[in-house]
Amino acid sequence: MSFGQVFQEIDQQEWVGIPEGWLQGRTIFGGLTTAMMLHKATQMIHDPQKRLLSTSVVFVGPVQEKPVKVTVEILRQGKSVTNIEARIWQDDAVQGILLASFGSDRESVVNMDQTRTAPQYDSPESLVKLPYHPLMPQCYQNYDLIWAEGKYPCTAAEKPDFGGWFRYAESRFEAGPLSMPEFIAMLDIWPAGIFPILKKPAPGSSISWYVTLLEPIQADRRDWFKYKVFTDHSAHGYSTEYAHIWDHNDRLVAICRQTVAIFA
Repeated sequence: MSFGQVFQEIDQQEWVGIPEGWLQGRTIFGGLTTAMMLHKATQMIHDPQKRLLSTSVVFVGPVQEKPVKVTVEILRQGKSVTNIEARIWQDDAVQGILLASFGSDRESVVNMDQTRTAPQYDSPESLVKLPYHPLMPQCYQNYDLIWAEGKYPCTAAEKPDFGGWFRYAESRFEAGPLSMPEFIAMLDIWPAGIFPILKKPAPGSSISWYVTLLEPIQADRRDWFKYKVFTDHSAHGYSTEYAHIWDHNDRLVAICRQTVAIFA
């Protein structure tokens, strides 16, 4: 299984069906709707030298398991950078907005690296995958997640945050090159970093999400990535966090920042 059929429908028709198995509470998994908007935006880029530099998403409202429409607009197309806005529509209302910046590499006298090094986790084969339970959101069945540090959500932990391994589920996705929209989608599967300190399950909802891409993604759907989240602040029903993602070669490839509503 891949996103190929969904992306093909986006390219060929105005209204696109939502595949089964992607519910996350009362809405469709935000990673899927983000991937749909990003794919539409990517189709507007005709310069092979321009790659995705960053994207930000506002989740305006819940997307139901029924057809949606994706629209795009080029905000500005410069020599080095192109900025595009994409929107996902349902029931005559905007349910999500994505801004994406695509750029080509430029010569620069600045070359500095102060990024975090990859955590040293035991191999995925030596650890236990998070088992899927029917009471979990459907979207979790599409990914393999392994906790390598920190506690699971809603376990009354003393501290927030965690880290581990993740990839597309072998049982549901075929091997093959990982596209950029697929990569961005999988980043959204981890729960909020604040959740381990909760004593019992509670809903949470992403409000806004920002992803910076540091390197081109060259990976297969079978490849494992490392993830580590850091909670900056949580109060008044909202939590702010950032996360780092490393590829199977321990290259830091993406940094995410997110604001989450916590209903607890």
